[in-house]
Amino acid sequence: MFTPYPSERSQQIGERVEAFVREIVIPREKELRNTSHGPAEALVSQLREQARAAGVMTPHILTNGQHLTQLETAAILKRSGLSPLGPVALNTMAPDEGNMFLLGKVANSEQKKHFLDRIVSGHARSAFFMTEPAEDGGAGSDPSMLLTTAVQDGNDWVINGRKAFITGADGAQVGIIMARTGGGDKTRATMFLVDLPNPAIQIECLINTLDSSMPGGHALVKINGLRVPSHNILGEIHEGFRYAQVRLSPARLSHCMRWFGAAVRAHEIASDYAVTRRAFGKLLIDHEGVGFMLADNQIDLQQAALMIDWCARELDAGSMATTESSMTKASVAETLFRVADRCVQTMGGLGLSQNTVVEQIFRETRAFRVYDGPTEVHKWSLAKKIKRATQARHEQQKQLANVE
Repeated sequence: MFTPYPSERSQQIGERVEAFVREIVIPREKELRNTSHGPAEALVSQLREQARAAGVMTPHILTNGQHLTQLETAAILKRSGLSPLGPVALNTMAPDEGNMFLLGKVANSEQKKHFLDRIVSGHARSAFFMTEPAEDGGAGSDPSMLLTTAVQDGNDWVINGRKAFITGADGAQVGIIMARTGGGDKTRATMFLVDLPNPAIQIECLINTLDSSMPGGHALVKINGLRVPSHNILGEIHEGFRYAQVRLSPARLSHCMRWFGAAVRAHEIASDYAVTRRAFGKLLIDHEGVGFMLADNQIDLQQAALMIDWCARELDAGSMATTESSMTKASVAETLFRVADRCVQTMGGLGLSQNTVVEQIFRETRAFRVYDGPTEVHKWSLAKKIKRATQARHEQQKQLANVE
């Protein structure tokens, strides 16, 4: 079900990762310490200690600090996603994976030493504070609606605002906060690094959501008079939106990688059920209605895998891959949800129950259609690009006609 390994080192790492997830992580999926707001910290710590012992902690970043290529990362993260607990145990989970990538690209040496190293080692979790409450009229899919402000006061910046759906904020030790720094200029924003917890950052509540795989859940947060020294600005002042683009495409794609692994797992479970369960005198898989659903799953999974790898190659070639990642995220999210839905349907009542992980994977892939941009926002963005390109082509044709 997986595409071939792109390199020898990715094969060695990927095989160890898959063995660890199947042998160590999957047996712990039914522990009571898996809560509606993600696995408890004690479970996370234990799993990460086991990952360190197995030599698979943060497997997409080598011991010398080098990040695997995106294509190699895809081979690893697909396998880490075979269990909802896999990315948590291996430190390939969002938002940490995206934050590590961003800090690796933008942070200075002191910031890397203080903030990044703790995340890479798996001893600290992080949170990315960007999304804001809809009831406040704050930023969601449209970052220009950012309301959180940062005002300079001597050598410090004072941040005020509210953030919503901040994954992992509860229990995080590193935060990246996006705030407006241009006064009335909505195009200017800056990223600030903060140590957590901080008394100026208060968790108002944990939001009950459909998914439940991410430690710390998704928090509603109030930031009141947070003072951040200037040396904790990530990159350059007013360049927050540009740095968000650095993080955006790889983070979208890594979501696709992880949830691809989860969908593969659901398909395995549904297939096992269909070739052992009998109804109306024959195995379920011998009923076309069931067999065709599983065949469609296999087709969809292969197409999703190829699209992920295509986008990874674009990133590895040096492209920002904004369009490619948008296409991939929209397509893969919808595809994997169809796969998970068919798995539930194949298994009937058992698929609706928590007796297997299929029910959770269904919920996770449904949430994925919203996280990192709803499908409709990606399609709207793509449609705008199609419009511009088509209008430019028409204009070029007119100019050529006038010359002739």
